[in-house]
Amino acid sequence: MAASTNETTAPSGAEAPDVFHFDNTYARLPDRFFVRQAPVPVKAPSLVHLNTVLAAELGLDAEHLASPRGVAVLAGNRVPSGAEPLAQAYAGHQFGGFSPSLGDGRALLLGEITDRSGQRCDIQLKGSGPTPFSRRGDGRAALGPMLRELIIGEALFAHGIPTTRALAVVTTGEYAMREKPLVGAVLTRVAASHIRVGTFQFFAARRDTEAVRTLADYVIARHYPHCTEAANPYLALLEEVTARQAELVARWQLIGFIHGVMNTDNMAISGQSIDFGPCAFMDAYHPGTVYSSVDETGRYAYANQPGIAQWNLTRLAECLLELIDTDEGRAVDQARTVLMGFGPRFEAAHLSGLRRKLGLQDARDGDATLAGDLLELMAAAGADYTLTFRSLADVAGPDDDASPFVAHFADRTAATDWLARWRGRLAEEPVASTAARHDAMRLANPLYIPRNHLVEEALSQAQNAGDLGPLGRLLDILSRPFDHQPGAERHAQPPRPDEVVHLTFCGT
Repeated sequence: MAASTNETTAPSGAEAPDVFHFDNTYARLPDRFFVRQAPVPVKAPSLVHLNTVLAAELGLDAEHLASPRGVAVLAGNRVPSGAEPLAQAYAGHQFGGFSPSLGDGRALLLGEITDRSGQRCDIQLKGSGPTPFSRRGDGRAALGPMLRELIIGEALFAHGIPTTRALAVVTTGEYAMREKPLVGAVLTRVAASHIRVGTFQFFAARRDTEAVRTLADYVIARHYPHCTEAANPYLALLEEVTARQAELVARWQLIGFIHGVMNTDNMAISGQSIDFGPCAFMDAYHPGTVYSSVDETGRYAYANQPGIAQWNLTRLAECLLELIDTDEGRAVDQARTVLMGFGPRFEAAHLSGLRRKLGLQDARDGDATLAGDLLELMAAAGADYTLTFRSLADVAGPDDDASPFVAHFADRTAATDWLARWRGRLAEEPVASTAARHDAMRLANPLYIPRNHLVEEALSQAQNAGDLGPLGRLLDILSRPFDHQPGAERHAQPPRPDEVVHLTFCGT
């Protein structure tokens, strides 16, 4: 299997010093926060993909990472100097049911580095072998799901959405045993941190208030240092996390992204997208869309994501009550006030984004209704979410041919009526020119998303044929989602009926 095109050829000659410069603050927390453990070596590590762009952002030597010595680190066969591998402890509500002891069952935090912008980042190996939290699991990962995480992370990043990212994927020369043997792999994940709502739940469930306070103080110092200046730093922490999650989920909704497993252990305190295993981007629009094979009840359907985020934040608030106020009643009232602010924050962020997608600069009272009516028409028609919004840029002028937009709908009369209302609303907007409006709308509405059938095709070719060409092509196109790219027409089109993907899998 040849490495994908975003990889640097391994050098020859003398070994270079370790590329990571670790400063591991989480490892200095009390021992009950984690279990120290080295990765379990693999048989024959081989580099599949190296994200050289991300490596540069982190200030890392891509050439060294691609060398045999670097690949040994990325596979878990060698622990670099300064690393302190550990499995983090956390709990979590999974599909509504509480599990008091989860933790990193197949991942290890190697340590923390500071990137070129001065931000602290976690470097984690995913698929690095069993830990005390594995719960009878093998601690390994399969190539397909790791490549899916790579693809989706880079797609979210290209849209400017906070997300964890994959620095590298290596195969292990071994199989991960699932329903059938699958090619084994290890993913190197970069995150602002791996602290979750479930991390707080782990200690709150044990009534370990001292640990909850220690964790909260650590999170404030690492992610929200300005909270120390607030009258109530722990309430301010809850406010900050709530605000970031409202903005994050609004941005998911605006591009049709469905996380798939919004358990509390999969909600990052930093506000990044994390652990989006059986995730997908919608093709045909419908609020009830579910792709995840493990979400049998639709708990985490597209339309449910905002409510689930607020539910998860309520679980975080429960953990912080004793820190917010020693009087339980006052603590509950203050936390409830913060949580009630989630809805308005989400709605404001979502409507603001819809205005941008519709080419609207000024806020008017009827904008939410105008956008909502379009979404209802799209749901009734099963219109493609991405291309319907993208086509609006081509019909924004009063003299533009309306057919690129109307073609998405079976009820063309209703679509034409809505288009007339929208154009009337556009006429109230100041704009330099129709061309300027077209350009602005194209920057708000992507042409390319990780189409599920193309993702599956790239994964299949990589796993079954050792062909990384489709993966590299897909990653290159997704890095510029708003730009028309000649020759990429297939990547902009929805699936044919025989190509539609109904279920996605996490591979754990």
